[in-house]
Amino acid sequence: MAMAVPSSSESLVFTVRRGKEELVAPAKPTPREVKLLSDIDDQEGLRFQIPVIQFYRSDPSMEGKDPALIIRKAVAEALVFYYPFAGRLREGPARKLMVDCTGEGVLFVEADADVTLAQFGDALQPPFPCWEELLYDVPGSAQVLNTPLILIQVTRLKCGGFIFALRLNHTMSDAAGLVQFMNAVAEIARGAREPSVQPVWRRDLLNARVSPRITCNHREYEQVPDTKGTIIPLDDMAHRSFFFGPSEFSAIRRLLPPHQQRCSDFEILTACLWRWRTIALQPDNEEEVRIICIVNARAKFNPPLPTGYYGNAFAFPVAVTSAGKLRENPLGYAVELVRKAKADVTEEYMHSIADLMVLKGRPHFTVVRSYLVSDVTRAGFGEVDFGWGKAAYGGPAKGGVGAIPGVASFYIPFTNAKGERGLVIPICLPSEAMDRFVQELESILNNSHRVTVTSASRFISSSL
Repeated sequence: MAMAVPSSSESLVFTVRRGKEELVAPAKPTPREVKLLSDIDDQEGLRFQIPVIQFYRSDPSMEGKDPALIIRKAVAEALVFYYPFAGRLREGPARKLMVDCTGEGVLFVEADADVTLAQFGDALQPPFPCWEELLYDVPGSAQVLNTPLILIQVTRLKCGGFIFALRLNHTMSDAAGLVQFMNAVAEIARGAREPSVQPVWRRDLLNARVSPRITCNHREYEQVPDTKGTIIPLDDMAHRSFFFGPSEFSAIRRLLPPHQQRCSDFEILTACLWRWRTIALQPDNEEEVRIICIVNARAKFNPPLPTGYYGNAFAFPVAVTSAGKLRENPLGYAVELVRKAKADVTEEYMHSIADLMVLKGRPHFTVVRSYLVSDVTRAGFGEVDFGWGKAAYGGPAKGGVGAIPGVASFYIPFTNAKGERGLVIPICLPSEAMDRFVQELESILNNSHRVTVTSASRFISSSL
């Protein structure tokens, strides 16, 4: 019998003492100019704040050194190279976004918590207890326009470790671009004079063409009416994380015919989660349901986008079917839909999206009966080293974030207490649907092993 196993940190409560928030400006004068975002950057679906969190263990070689002081200084020096982050977003005609490079700086908070890293337990994974205390939502800072583009909080722990939490205005960067900036801060914190990867702005590379024309099919941007109230409500939401390691993937692959065994773990897991989630939400058989896969398009360009480009460079390809077909067909049906959607993304597809944004007013991707997945296993959050070694956990702070909360999940690299490497996936669903989701998952993986589930719905905030 597969069982839900709560994290040992589930009921952890602690106190955080914060200093007053401050603005950290670039350490040297930077150009005062206005820089346009790309037509991929400023779409409606990226106009929100994305939180990430990094946990670091104490390191005897760093004893007596203050991580908040070191990181604050490194941020100021990194902003000399990444000075647009120190500016403020403005909106121009036709909803075009641009960065006013004012040099005002990013928000920085230092804090102390009366807790050790060990008290979080072996399962350092979302949702994290007392999350709102680890990344303080500075009043008035969460808007997209005219506010700091980055908020950072460094919280020192009793054990000598610390937590680095960051919130980014997503219009500025995707996961790869954010990790590039975090690595620049980390390298400078470890003594470098400048980042090893120089930032490249070049947002014009992802602008609409002079004569915009939509040349590809973009069902991800269809305007679908929510006739049955199926956008997820934000009250009574459950946030849980699910671990998928070698035994879980083996159990799922047994559901596939031989010709689909070569499909990637991403394709298979995405198909499973889409199916389980649809069953849990119980839409009518005839209703359309959608899976949206984030696909990094950097390597799709010829020549590739320049090394150091830190803007958004991904697409939202979608697969669409009816809820009845998804539920009634074998898993292989969903796998094939996911595989085809991923293959849609090409250089031409990206230019077509940019053109669509300009022609159609920068719409939000479709959220009605949609589920969005983003694989950040290769983003490198866990590799960011400020001098205390690699992160014990590094990556998205919770699932369900976005301009429309509750729609998105992340695939995050994770090693469980047994030393098994796999993925941890935060899922956000209404409580009753979450119970059905767990039942469906257990019915597939039953008799194979125990399913590791973290439940902490009482710590949920739907303010982001």
